[in-house]
Amino acid sequence: MKTWSALLISVFMIAPVVEANAQNYPCSKSMGGVSHCKDGKFVCKNGKISQSKKVCS
Repeated sequence: MKTWSALLISVFMIAPVVEANAQNYPCSKSMGGVSHCKDGKFVCKNGKISQSKKVCS
C-alpha cells in the first residue's frame, strides 16, 4: 500500500513539470517538432511556421 501511495504522489508531482515543458516548446508533438529555422522563426516538420515568440538562429 505504501508503494502505491508513493508512486501516485510522484506521478502528481512530475505531471505539471512535463506539461510546462511541452507548452514552452516551439513546435508541439502534433506538429512533429522543429524542422529548421527560417528568418528567425521555427519551421515545424509538418511545414507550418510556429507561432512562438522565441527567435531562432
